[in-house]
Order: sequence, then structure tokens, then C-alpha cells
Amino acid sequence: MTLSYQRYDRIAPSYDSAIRPLERWFLQRLRREAIAALPNTGRILELGAGTGQNFPLYEESKQVVATEPSTEMLRIARTKSDSCSLVLIQSCAERLPFDNESFDAALATLVMCSVQSPELVFEELRRVVRRGGTISLLEHVRPSGLLGPLFDLINLATVPLVDDHFNRRTSELAKKSGLTITKIRKVGLGIINVITCVV
Repeated sequence: MTLSYQRYDRIAPSYDSAIRPLERWFLQRLRREAIAALPNTGRILELGAGTGQNFPLYEESKQVVATEPSTEMLRIARTKSDSCSLVLIQSCAERLPFDNESFDAALATLVMCSVQSPELVFEELRRVVRRGGTISLLEHVRPSGLLGPLFDLINLATVPLVDDHFNRRTSELAKKSGLTITKIRKVGLGIINVITCVV
């Protein structure tokens, strides 16, 4: 287990209470938007499920396999997975234990900022999601304009402290990986993006 996952093990017990104000303010609405971009039926992969914040937002028709590398985050997430159509697996996003084209779509919310290699993650997503399948992302990113250099400076502190990359250009990385971007909705001066891609 890497240092990154150990950090998430430590913050897991307080994560839900810490993020609750942001969830009420805007995050839950954006999570719903990202999930709404997924097909109503079929097999869905969720990367980095954390404590299971997305689980109550899924419709019963969705068959979801959720992955999470942190043992403690996964333990809390299991308390929220009362649906028989939701399966939880401990796995990191860079090395997914699934066959090629195992899923019809994939979701990642607030994940690409903390993975060690977004390039490898996108490579894995392209491998496990079928051709023509949807990948929906909700991420904080490096904004354009004058805020960009500020986020570069913030990144110097957040990476060593909490392994959170504040200046990732997620849509550009997705496009470079070979995904087709069909929609980007920018929120909060472009700091938050809801990104829809097709494999």
C-alpha cells in the first residue's frame, strides 16, 4: 500500500463529516449530474468510490462495480452498499482487475486529482470500458487564466501534504489518452469540471 492510500485510511473516519458542507452546497448536485450522463442500464464501473458518497444516487437499474484502494474508505463504503446490484472491490485505478471491455460505462468523482498516474488510469478505462461506452468525470482541475498559476503554487503544498494535485488538466489528459470529449461543464470559475467522454 502506498503512502497515498495510508493517508486516506487515516482521514476516512472524518471524511464524511468534513465534506458534508460541500456536499450540501454543490457537490451532491454535481454528482447527480455526472451519474445522469451514464446509461440507465448496463454494467457501470466506479473508480475511487471513497466512503460511498455516490451510492445513494444510483438508480436501482444500474449494476455498479465500485473500486477503492483505501481499506478504511472501503470499510465505510460497505455500510452504504445495501443494494444487491452494487459490488465493492479493493483495487487501485492504475491496475484494474477486470477483463477488456467488461463495462458499458465508468464514473470517477474527485479521483483524478489523487491518483499517481492519470495517464495509466485513462489507459485502463479505455481498456475495460467497451467501445462507444461513456466515461463520466467530476473533477477539480487547474483553471485557465490568472487562477492557473495560483493553482500551480497551491499544488506545491497539497501534493506533499495530502497527495492532492490541484493543477491537473484532466480533460486534456483524457483527450490525449484517446477518449473523445463530448461535453465539459465548468463550475466555479472553471475550478470544477463535469466531463463526459466516449471510448
